[in-house]
Amino acid sequence: MKIRTKDIATIGIMSALLIAVQVGLAFLPNIELVSLLIILCTIFFGWKTIYIIYIFVLVQGLIYGFHLWWISYLYIWTILMLVSMIFRDNKSPFFWGILSGAFGLSFGALCTIPYFFIGGLPLAMSTFISGVIFDVIHCIANYIIALVLFKPLYILFSWIHQKDLL
Repeated sequence: MKIRTKDIATIGIMSALLIAVQVGLAFLPNIELVSLLIILCTIFFGWKTIYIIYIFVLVQGLIYGFHLWWISYLYIWTILMLVSMIFRDNKSPFFWGILSGAFGLSFGALCTIPYFFIGGLPLAMSTFISGVIFDVIHCIANYIIALVLFKPLYILFSWIHQKDLL
């Protein structure tokens, strides 16, 4: 994959957008736009989304500190990107709402993997169980956000992509 100057600008702008919406909504527990934006980036920018994700994760570590959650972010967002790559031709807000909601519901389970290696099954299970209510919130919020915002953001991304603005 060849990276051009335009790609570097696009990656920087989209990474900054992910950071801005995450920090802007950080006061709301597990209500975020990052999942939907990663889905849209995957649809429109393909494999370049991996750069967007890792810049986002690096800056998250710089803002909030590097801890076990940070290790999880390295693979969790990549999993969402890979699943989105498989279905990137789908334009149904309902489909992306279901996928985004399922991702939100599984987020806590995916986050427990480093805890399993550090403290075994008891630590991983206690971490997962203590966050189940947040995973349910994450699921519902992701579903609603994708259902409501996928189509207008898809149209916006299409227009930007067609005009070659990014």
